[in-house]
Amino acid sequence: MKTLALVKSDPWLKPYSEAIFGRYQYVLDTEKRLTGGKKNLSDFADGYLYFGLHLEGSHWVLREWAPNATAIYLIGDFNTWKKDEAYAFTVLPNGVWELKLPKKALKHAQLYKLLVEWDGGSGERIPAWVQRVVQDEETKIFSAQVWHPAKPYEFVHKKFKPKKNPLLIYECHIGMSSNEEKVSTYDEFREQVLPRIAKDGYNCIQIMAIQEHPYYGSFGYHVSSFFAPSSRFGTPEALKRLIDEAHGMGIAVIMDLVHSHAVKNEVEGLGRFDGSVYQYFHEGGRREHPAWDSLCFDYGKPEVMHFLLSNCKYWLEEFHFDGFRFDGVTSMLYLSHGLGEDFNGYGAYYNLNQDGDAICYLTLANKLIHEVNKNAITIAEEMSGMPGLAYPIKGGGMGFDYRLAMGIPDFWIKMIKEVKDEDWHPGHILWELTNRRADEKTISYAESHDQALVGDKTIIFRLIDAEMYWHMQHGHTTYMVDRGIALHKMIRLITATTINGGYLNFMGNEFGHPEWIDFPREGNGWSYKYARRQWELFDNEDLYYHELGLFDQAMIHLISSIKKFNELPIYTLWDKEGDQVVAYQRGEYVFVFNFNGQQSFTDYGILAEPGAYEVVLNTDDKRYGGFGLSDDSVVHFTQFDAEYESYGKEWLQLYLPARSAVVLKKK
Repeated sequence: MKTLALVKSDPWLKPYSEAIFGRYQYVLDTEKRLTGGKKNLSDFADGYLYFGLHLEGSHWVLREWAPNATAIYLIGDFNTWKKDEAYAFTVLPNGVWELKLPKKALKHAQLYKLLVEWDGGSGERIPAWVQRVVQDEETKIFSAQVWHPAKPYEFVHKKFKPKKNPLLIYECHIGMSSNEEKVSTYDEFREQVLPRIAKDGYNCIQIMAIQEHPYYGSFGYHVSSFFAPSSRFGTPEALKRLIDEAHGMGIAVIMDLVHSHAVKNEVEGLGRFDGSVYQYFHEGGRREHPAWDSLCFDYGKPEVMHFLLSNCKYWLEEFHFDGFRFDGVTSMLYLSHGLGEDFNGYGAYYNLNQDGDAICYLTLANKLIHEVNKNAITIAEEMSGMPGLAYPIKGGGMGFDYRLAMGIPDFWIKMIKEVKDEDWHPGHILWELTNRRADEKTISYAESHDQALVGDKTIIFRLIDAEMYWHMQHGHTTYMVDRGIALHKMIRLITATTINGGYLNFMGNEFGHPEWIDFPREGNGWSYKYARRQWELFDNEDLYYHELGLFDQAMIHLISSIKKFNELPIYTLWDKEGDQVVAYQRGEYVFVFNFNGQQSFTDYGILAEPGAYEVVLNTDDKRYGGFGLSDDSVVHFTQFDAEYESYGKEWLQLYLPARSAVVLKKK
């Protein structure tokens, strides 16, 4: 047994080297078994080209895998939704069913379903591999739809390559992206929101809720049709055009991919698709997720592997997505789904509580994705800290490019809720933001959509609360508003400038969006009031939302202007707990934070490299809702001190207003 690079990179993993090698070997063996030792993974993951409905020459062909079925019929508006032997499927080997029809039998936009029969029952089903599903506005019933437009969308930007150093992600939801109380569309997002994102300087958008889901309020996490882009936002062509135009702006587009579970629905989803409870999912106690009211995939089945791996390739090839943020990875990794686990030691990752098949699937998914597109981006939403998650596969890892730094938003919530301002220790803050595995890249964020949902609070709302409804207008602020505006900028700045991989912001949070997210539901009278974004708040130059948005623009543009900013080492220059001041250096840039809410400092000395420094960003700048207490046109020259000459340091003396941060660049 050879020692893998992952173990060599972390001596604490040595006691578990056998388990790590065993996982690695299982991946190799599974890949060989799936591909037959001949094809590569990409060739294996072509299921979407075989299954589902396709026009092949002069015939329509529809294929589905349903091993427990005894008969399958195609029903739709072309045969009055009645069982008809002329539309009966033929069974092929390995539980595959096939129906061939002449081209004239089906037309673009017609509706259809499957009538599946099994021993002891039958039911209407939407095909598992379907690529288009629509919902009737009156009956709310979902149906598959024949989709073969006369003019399929032709991509213009076919050789787009994402910018990754650093990766600056704008997390968004198409439906709630309008300021109107409605479900917005792909076209409206492309026309109205995409230009805002480009102007803000983000180089990647992460789109939620793409895969079709019956309940809008699930935020897209209870998926029913894995290959169908949600029709509530528009057509597949509209989504393709959105992605293509984003590429034209230099913006990568990744998808929030849900392979961790599936909706329990049977008519709309995969639950009991062929009458059995175990076709795609586990049997018994492992079938249902105890916390999510959903079904758990059986990743040990080759057919499930084929379905999910093909799904990854489908979105990359057919829609030109640039990668995925894998949702619910912690739930996949552990038999306990990570529920009730504390993960307080390495033993928690190698105690037989792990789902080896799920680990194998995630590893092969990463290998496939990068095989299809070597520049693809994969991010794991994972909170347990399992070693090797974002480490190369050949070294014993699972191959993700990044892991979400999920502890950071939790840390900020705890600080704001539980710690008095005078007890904020900037050195500890810096440590928390940079406490990560040296062998992994992470995506840092102060808050995502999770913190904006009803039942939680965004950072701006925790800082200002109800006063933001009445006192965000120029000339009408209160102490709480001034404090909230200042800390909102500082929290974002220190989070974004300590990244080692990328930074993420959720749509609207950059300008301190005042409302939580509450999708239409029975409890709120099916209202869209809180399932939208109030862009007019940023556009109104009389409100401080405008200045918060301008600061975010300046911050993002600064970070993106520095070559490979995320790879620059972070050196702590100053950490004085009593003053609540911390400073660090990355390349030619120095970042100084004064978290003291009571005291400003004049000629505050920080030991830095000798030279002249100019201010490039200041949270206290009036342009960004600050008080403008500093003259940022002044060039700061370091002062010689013989005591520190041997360290190559001199005193950089600055005026530091209370609750402010400044970024300087060495000239």
